[in-house]
Amino acid sequence: MRQTPGKVLAVVAGVVVLAPGCAPDTSTAEGEYRVAVLAASAQNGYNQAVYDGVVAGAEELGLTVDVKILDGGFDSTTQLSQLQTAATVGGYDGVIVVPHDGPSLAGAFPLANSVPVITVLNPIGPDVDDMEPQVEGVVSTVAVPPSDAAARQAEGVVDHCADLDPCKVTLVVGDLSSPLDIARRDAYRGVLGEHANIEVVSTVEGNYDRYQSLTAVSNSLQSNRDVDVILASADQMTLGAELALENAGIAPESVYLTGGGGTTEAVRAVREGRWTANYLNFPVSMGAAAMEQLANAMTGRPVETVVNADTVGPEGVEPYATRETLAGPEAEDFTGEWNG
Repeated sequence: MRQTPGKVLAVVAGVVVLAPGCAPDTSTAEGEYRVAVLAASAQNGYNQAVYDGVVAGAEELGLTVDVKILDGGFDSTTQLSQLQTAATVGGYDGVIVVPHDGPSLAGAFPLANSVPVITVLNPIGPDVDDMEPQVEGVVSTVAVPPSDAAARQAEGVVDHCADLDPCKVTLVVGDLSSPLDIARRDAYRGVLGEHANIEVVSTVEGNYDRYQSLTAVSNSLQSNRDVDVILASADQMTLGAELALENAGIAPESVYLTGGGGTTEAVRAVREGRWTANYLNFPVSMGAAAMEQLANAMTGRPVETVVNADTVGPEGVEPYATRETLAGPEAEDFTGEWNG
């Protein structure tokens, strides 16, 4: 049950591209709040879903709040500058961040003014697997350690490979210059490497893009056509892998195909049996949970320093989803919270 601070309902939402050094109008009436959502990219479907959840969460809480989304353009320098500006001349009462680069963003702290910051999806600080606030000013993290989530995905592969020897696996990760994706790759390899029958034949980068993944997996299939498993960390890349299989004349349903994100496309693919499994995310619910903790911070209530993002989705929907779990009575109407 979410706490309700008891303000009058009125939510104003909008999109702002805040250039470094440029400040928006900061005037607000007494008892009202101004909240900035710093998106890694305002054009990205996941980030937009988090923003939608923040707006919905404010409505649910009955807050009088003006919510603005700032477009970081998938650039760590831009987002760092936006955070510094939002906490000073921006005039915001609180900030919710979807970090593009959590370790780099730590350079903005401590902020010049005491503005509570909630981080969503990834922590802010040097350790991508430590969900407790790592820098002064961050009061709560709504996320799951990426290594833990990747390990859970890999355990599903282990179960599938139990009767296969060898069981050939292709890994599709985002960008191996990112600490986040390095952690995921290492977690995959750590779990799979414990089983002698499992052979990781290829690791490719899809950069969270369907068509880059299509190219990378197509190239991998030229030398590893008999692959048994394609394990991807993001649904956009799984969609590219599915296209690569089809182009190679391989039925996607004949391969253990899985991804992460819980897009509407992924949920449909699992239900149709084209994909075997999916790690569901709930970005709208995560945004609402972040707004709840920010409201607590802004109104002097106790704040949960860590909110497990796997627990904020609809009741009865298992995050590590299969066709069977999605057919359950509480999950049968779930369609996903965002489009990839």
